[in-house]
Amino acid sequence: MSQTVDRALSILPLLAEGPADLGQVADRLGVHKSTALRLLRTLHEHGLVYRQSDQRYRLGARLFALAQEAMENLDIREIAHPHLVRLNEQCGHTVHLAVYEEQEVLYIDKVESRYPVRMYSRIGKPVAITVAAVAKLLLADLPEPERRALAEQLDYPLYTARSTPHAEAFLKELATVREQGWATDLGGHEESINCVAAPVRGADGRVVAAMSVSAPNVVVTAEELLSLLPLVRRTADAISGEYSGRTPVKGTLA
Repeated sequence: MSQTVDRALSILPLLAEGPADLGQVADRLGVHKSTALRLLRTLHEHGLVYRQSDQRYRLGARLFALAQEAMENLDIREIAHPHLVRLNEQCGHTVHLAVYEEQEVLYIDKVESRYPVRMYSRIGKPVAITVAAVAKLLLADLPEPERRALAEQLDYPLYTARSTPHAEAFLKELATVREQGWATDLGGHEESINCVAAPVRGADGRVVAAMSVSAPNVVVTAEELLSLLPLVRRTADAISGEYSGRTPVKGTLA
């Protein structure tokens, strides 16, 4: 039975490359045509493959519907939370998870610092979109026309001397973030708070969330916080792998 299931599932990646006829499927599986036909018929009955008028087979609509349903039911916060907790245990600083919704970037999870000095961010609260590291990552991934249109309609409060002053400066920074794949906020929102962030990506490579580590400079210097970037990026990659189904569920780091 397990061999039959394995063979049937092996047909799906083949058809993902494009339509294939019975002979091609049989050759790829290394089985007789009658065996390949039996497997294809079973997949066809479940809507996972479709036989075209030219007798070639392609992936069925039911497969796409299942994939879409699965993606809609994925809870990025639920998947990410154990990784955020583990990262917090390793570094001791505040860890955030944020998403982009309706032209706002919102915190959807937070693990508090173990140090006495705490951040006043709250789950569900919008971030300072023109300076926050998580916002830069999420906006940098938008298509260029949407990214520019949004940047041009935003206000640019000067929270500190390091705040982003205007749209062109913001777009330039987003281009840098898009290229390097990580972002920082070094005193842009609050003089005393620094932050480093990394993207969480879905199966299509698009950024679905951003996670960050933040700390006041009375606890750790900006340079010391930046030294955590490899750890933050590995954590984000682990969340991405689990969310997209690319890797087995496991601990973030050994």
